[in-house]
Amino acid sequence: MADRLASDHPSIETVRATLAETPTGVRIDVPAEEADRLPVGEVVRVACNGDELFARPDRTLGGDGVRIPGLYDAPGYARDPGGCEDRLAGWVAEGDARPGGSVLLDIVEPDFLYGIRAPGETAYYEAREPPADSLSAIAEDLED
Repeated sequence: MADRLASDHPSIETVRATLAETPTGVRIDVPAEEADRLPVGEVVRVACNGDELFARPDRTLGGDGVRIPGLYDAPGYARDPGGCEDRLAGWVAEGDARPGGSVLLDIVEPDFLYGIRAPGETAYYEAREPPADSLSAIAEDLED
């Protein structure tokens, strides 16, 4: 069984990011000094209000920072989000985080599992090992 960790657990590092408004919703902007904490162009899991969602971090327009443009129900949607629901917008609409304000990005398992939460909130994460690289590649091939 996977361990359940609180967001204040010593093994979890937290990055303060910003929620930015976009023409179609919101995104998470990670500051340049923390940009190396996310694997750009790779799909990662993001825990959000107890749901496991998927995101594909990319570079900001200036190229120094990293952004998470949205959260999606499946890895394939994170790669190609056209026509599917961005769950990040719903999280913002229902919660305490607001565009222009801070959001906390918890690093549960680097390059694999992250969590988001509003400042002052505590989240709980199911910590587990990422799949072996070969298994991950097989899964991506099956999705495509």
